[in-house]
Amino acid sequence: MKTAIQFRLNGRPATLTTDGGRTLLWVLRTDLGLTGTKYGCGTGQCGACTVIVDGKAVRACLTPLKDVADREVLTIEGLARDGRLHPLQQAFIDHGGLQCGYCTSGMLMGAYALLLQNREPSRAAIMAGMERHLCRCGAHQRIVGAIAAARPMEERS
Repeated sequence: MKTAIQFRLNGRPATLTTDGGRTLLWVLRTDLGLTGTKYGCGTGQCGACTVIVDGKAVRACLTPLKDVADREVLTIEGLARDGRLHPLQQAFIDHGGLQCGYCTSGMLMGAYALLLQNREPSRAAIMAGMERHLCRCGAHQRIVGAIAAARPMEERS
């Protein structure tokens, strides 16, 4: 059954009239044209679809749209502001924390959530916080280095 679902997306109000059981991933990609959030495994194991909901990392492939009603959703498209990359995005570039780029948006969003919870995580805490994000290219050490370099992350509202 279609219903109107309201939420904030990348700082702006959004309303969709659709089946609330549809996954956030496919609503973002097909209805809203925000293709930065990737489909990886479809089972929540790889992290490619990670977005932030009310400051917490969630797997968009497992999240029904109705679960984000009246909540704040941040995607990779909302991380940069006014044409400037977020410091975390710049750190990934500076440290070679991306190769093919497929996992990058999920990695960035997972790292963003990690840094929201712990502004200055140790290398071990970064590795533990990112262990459920998979990179098939093997850029894990550079990703950890990028996250370490981005701390303490500047706050953005």
